[in-house]
Amino acid sequence: MAARRALKAVLVDLSGTLHIEDAAVPGAQEALKRLRATSVMVRFVTNTTKESKQDLLERLKKLEFDISEDEIFTSLTAARNLVEQQQVRPMLLVDDRALPDFKGIQTSDPNAVVIGLAPEHFHYQILNQAFRLLLDGAPLIAIHKARYYKRKDGLALGPGPFVTALEYATDTKATVVGKPEKTFFLEALRGTGCEPEETVMIGDDCRDDVGGAQNAGMRGILVKTGKYRAADEDKINPAPYLTCESFPHAVDHILQHLL
Repeated sequence: MAARRALKAVLVDLSGTLHIEDAAVPGAQEALKRLRATSVMVRFVTNTTKESKQDLLERLKKLEFDISEDEIFTSLTAARNLVEQQQVRPMLLVDDRALPDFKGIQTSDPNAVVIGLAPEHFHYQILNQAFRLLLDGAPLIAIHKARYYKRKDGLALGPGPFVTALEYATDTKATVVGKPEKTFFLEALRGTGCEPEETVMIGDDCRDDVGGAQNAGMRGILVKTGKYRAADEDKINPAPYLTCESFPHAVDHILQHLL
């Protein structure tokens, strides 16, 4: 890992770290204000594919988080960027609420498959349609490959198992655009003037948030909220820079030890 420099940026995961569905993590709003009162740049990074960036922003505002749209970098944005670069017409296997983030993208006569979390669409007929496109040579773009995520009623399957099923059936590999991909973290920093060695990532997913960030040269703080399960910190190497109870505790550590 590169030599450490003074902390200039903090990347914060959203679902499971600041909130779980429509409930904020206790103390998270006030902790964010304390973090913003410092000189560090704060950005928000999310793999959510269940809703558009606009819907996500409205949810956060209702929870009284002071966050602006240009501070959020989503895996949906990363997927759209790749679709535009490759000039493909995707079959969009995403939640209907995420479709506004693909507005203007040509989807008729698809020649690519973009897959996120789409519980309403993950049934045999639709997945078989995607399977046949892939057999004909269409590229598979995975918004992310999370194994599971946290809902109010407990843990739930993420898109990863469905992406893996399509990979297995067609003997192809998906291009993954969201966390934990290094390019995702670097894109999130673009325009901030900050380097990975000057950045800390805070999240509840040991692999996608912390492992991915540390592979990109950042420090990673794992919080024990959201999808966290006991001993998650032992699942990655190197281990998280820090494991703590929640986002407010992570902010406390930053204020006391990294600034």
